[in-house]
Amino acid sequence: MSSEFFGNWFLPGIWITVQVTLLSAALAFVIAFPIGVLRTNRLWIVRLLAGAYFEIFRSTSSLVFMFWIAFTVPPVFNISFQPMFAGVLALGITYGAYASEIVRGALAAVPPAQREAGIALNFTPAQRLRRIELPQAWPEMIPPFNNLLIELLKGTSLVSLIAVGDMTFAGDLLRLVKNESAPIYTLLLALYFVFAFILTRGMRLLERHAKKRVGQAPATKTGLFGGMRATSSIDAVAGTGAAK
Repeated sequence: MSSEFFGNWFLPGIWITVQVTLLSAALAFVIAFPIGVLRTNRLWIVRLLAGAYFEIFRSTSSLVFMFWIAFTVPPVFNISFQPMFAGVLALGITYGAYASEIVRGALAAVPPAQREAGIALNFTPAQRLRRIELPQAWPEMIPPFNNLLIELLKGTSLVSLIAVGDMTFAGDLLRLVKNESAPIYTLLLALYFVFAFILTRGMRLLERHAKKRVGQAPATKTGLFGGMRATSSIDAVAGTGAAK
């Protein structure tokens, strides 16, 4: 790999991958909480509408949705935007649907006695959610959020198919120029692993901090890959297995 190509294409591609991951994760996070909370609402129409969002975007292809945003929306609505915007929007909306199920499952895993205590204290539903349910559910959301964030990181490679110059796009260009596949794709695999490992360690620290705030014991550290935890109740409820 020439220094010119590395400086002009590969390093910017790595930065674009980081940007797409963070922006998509932020959008998914913003979507997940209101949708997840609304899916626990007492009104059936609210649950129906929130559930419809979840079912629609859980059941559609992220890649096809990305193509639809990038190539169908601009001519139909006579607007233009950068391909990166289409990629972030498609990934954020799709993974927001998956994350909303984690939020719903975590809230469902809060013991009913806790809600009853809030009712006995004459808390409003919003107060019960803010003071009782979310503080207890948040530590249980983090491990499945971690798994979903890693899936999102790997899913960012799809943006290369709409001409976004991420590191997968840059690696594919280099493969065409050098006519070599093994070293380039091995490097890409290693980079995705490194990024996923960094994200995992960051989320483990966040999980331990969140558990301390609610008086729960943090996971036991066991060396380089310490902090890995067994499957929890929320993993079963949300259908997301924790990393082991």
